[in-house]
Amino acid sequence: MPRRRTLSDKQLLAMVLALIHAEGPDAATFAAVAKASGLSGSTLVQRFATKAAMLRAALLYAWDRLDAETARLAETVPKTPDGAVALLVGLSQDYGDNAAAYGEGLLVLREDFRDPVLRARGAAWGAALTAAIARCFGSAKAPETIARLMLSQWQGSLIWWGFGAEGPVAAYVETELRRFLVAVPVHSA
Repeated sequence: MPRRRTLSDKQLLAMVLALIHAEGPDAATFAAVAKASGLSGSTLVQRFATKAAMLRAALLYAWDRLDAETARLAETVPKTPDGAVALLVGLSQDYGDNAAAYGEGLLVLREDFRDPVLRARGAAWGAALTAAIARCFGSAKAPETIARLMLSQWQGSLIWWGFGAEGPVAAYVETELRRFLVAVPVHSA
């Protein structure tokens, strides 16, 4: 008879993800996760089989959370250019205000690029986010193009914030996206 799990999969994946964010993906070993979770290494091997499978499961869990937060924000913001700004500022909140920590978080992105399953999740999220932003520019001449340009501006602003790191990331992102709205014609066709 199998033993009852003391930690749910979500609880365990959240612990793995916290370890990844705190110390980087390479630190998520069975030994480190066993220490953090209180589970034995053999229990972790039974659940995941390999370190790569454990890392993938944790990062898929992170994608699930990001998908849910993106959908929640997309539903709550007005379908206007200001709503697009609010959506992207809302998604920027979790980056914190520490540029060095943000840079360490880019190691997670490296893992997403390396793994075809995770890369596909990123592409699907990008498509969903593009559609959500495009809905905020529905009356513009080319809402999907504006959305992709705005997403590029958003990601670029995160990088530039990391170099300068002056003030909270959300405030910096909002300022940069408002500059984008002034520079790009978003009026009706």
